[in-house]
Amino acid sequence: MKAIVQEAYGPADGLRLREVERPVPRDDEVLVEVRAAGCGPEVWHLMTGRPLVARAVLGVRRPRNPVRGWDGAGRVAAVGAKVTGFGPGDEVFGACEGSFAEYACGKAAKLAPKPAGLTFEQAAALPVSGVTALQALSGPGRPRPGQKVLVVGASGGVGCYAVQLAALYGAEVTGVCGPGAADFVRSRGAAHVVDYTQGEITGGGHRYDVVVDNAGQRPLSVLRRVLAPHGTLVIVGGEGGTALFGGLSRGLRAVLLSPFTGQQLRSLVAVTRREDLLTLKELAEKGSLTVPVDRAYPLDRAADALRHLKEGHPRGKLVVTVP
Repeated sequence: MKAIVQEAYGPADGLRLREVERPVPRDDEVLVEVRAAGCGPEVWHLMTGRPLVARAVLGVRRPRNPVRGWDGAGRVAAVGAKVTGFGPGDEVFGACEGSFAEYACGKAAKLAPKPAGLTFEQAAALPVSGVTALQALSGPGRPRPGQKVLVVGASGGVGCYAVQLAALYGAEVTGVCGPGAADFVRSRGAAHVVDYTQGEITGGGHRYDVVVDNAGQRPLSVLRRVLAPHGTLVIVGGEGGTALFGGLSRGLRAVLLSPFTGQQLRSLVAVTRREDLLTLKELAEKGSLTVPVDRAYPLDRAADALRHLKEGHPRGKLVVTVP
């Protein structure tokens, strides 16, 4: 099968389209004939091996799995011996490592039926980013109607879903984004937009009940300054920070500080679960959640997709399509 592979950690220039063996599903896995794959920060971290601490899991000297990709959508080609509920030909979406390929395996517990009415490209844009936004706004991070929510990085993959979900929950949403993305963020449900090139988020003196930070560029002290005295801060993923720990160090500081302040400070590394995928599926089928695909790249241009991810400030999600 054709796949995008990488023999060593590094920039997108190191990605190659190769012929590799088709994977064989384990007992609890599903073999998916991939039609489209998501392209988000998680793929960038896999490619670069950053933060360095992640290599303990990904592979110390080189990627454990050389095929890139983390989530996607397609049709079931085969199922493992212990898998029930899926059969050949079923259309699915969810987490499947190595999805920049014609076939990829994913655990059945991390897959769900593809939302009706969505294209494969749209369905591939939903799993990791959508689940992350859903989990960020769950538990203490779920706003009540009328509360104020600030989403930092509101025009990206996670951010555009977080804006929609917070608005769906009845919150008054403010989105922080770059120049030119204001209309896009408002169209997702934001009542207010802050252009980060025109001033800092602390400039207006506003306080928010929930702050979701996807960007990783602001110190914890700045985020706490705009958070209400008993508000909830959710730091998403491992963006920014040092080469060794990335944004994880900032998230760890938040968790350690949280017991000593009235504010709830959370660090989130999302885990894809079928129950969350089913929630997203229901919302998408009702039209309550839209799936904006900024651009779709063919498999042989996966490197261009990753360059766009880091340099092009996509609005919504990038995907890689598989013929």
